[in-house]
Amino acid sequence: MLETLKETVSWLRPQIPEDTKVAVILGTGLGDLAGNITDKKEIPYKKIPNFPVSTVAGHHGNLIVGKLGGKPVLAMQGRFHFYEGYDMRQVTYPVRVMQLLGIEYLFVSNAAGGMNSAFEVGDIMLIEDHINLFPEHPLRGKNWEELGARFPDMSEAYDKNLRETASAIAKKHNIKLQYGIYVGTQGPTFETPAEYHYFKIIGGDAVGMSTVPEVIVARHGGIKVMGFSIITDLGIYGKIVEISHEEVQKAAREAQPKLAFLIEEIIKQING
Repeated sequence: MLETLKETVSWLRPQIPEDTKVAVILGTGLGDLAGNITDKKEIPYKKIPNFPVSTVAGHHGNLIVGKLGGKPVLAMQGRFHFYEGYDMRQVTYPVRVMQLLGIEYLFVSNAAGGMNSAFEVGDIMLIEDHINLFPEHPLRGKNWEELGARFPDMSEAYDKNLRETASAIAKKHNIKLQYGIYVGTQGPTFETPAEYHYFKIIGGDAVGMSTVPEVIVARHGGIKVMGFSIITDLGIYGKIVEISHEEVQKAAREAQPKLAFLIEEIIKQING
């Protein structure tokens, strides 16, 4: 694995400024956030050695190098999912590459179903913590000490300082921001009413099919993480309606200008 990672990093290194410390993973319907990145260069995943390829609508499949909030950034326009048939090492491979490229801050975004009765479609939820219900753990198997400790601490999976910065920016600019716990499941089916109810009982506020594996690996590698969910449908009794991937994408696209603004403003305040 280390040799494979080094091959990918060696191929990418000349194309990415040495001072790039921030990375962003853009989820379902959020790929257009890449439009806010300036001085950008797009690298198709299919050209990057050992990289998986996105197969889901709404995931463009480009690695973008450029500037956001005046700082150099690396952005994934589309991610990889366990339900696509990739194993956890493939799902989280880009995060390992980011780690070896020197990334220190990772912003993750996703579309999610909301179980909190205070949520509405189109809300942005700042992820305070997560519950991992994936059937395979991304750190299962051999541990490479060069990449992180065998038993990494997860008491602050989502960086407290970044969350406080996001809250302050949202308040200053009158942006409605929800807060909650993200439940990660394997998908690809949307949840049944009983499943939504169960996820709420165990402490979840939103549920989706991504993010958690990436966050675990990022924290294993010492990267600070901030996460956002766009609530694209509601898993609340009395409000549950039939949902499609197209509708999820539409709801995510409509909310993304506010999320783009938030992420950019937070990046502006990162030192270094």
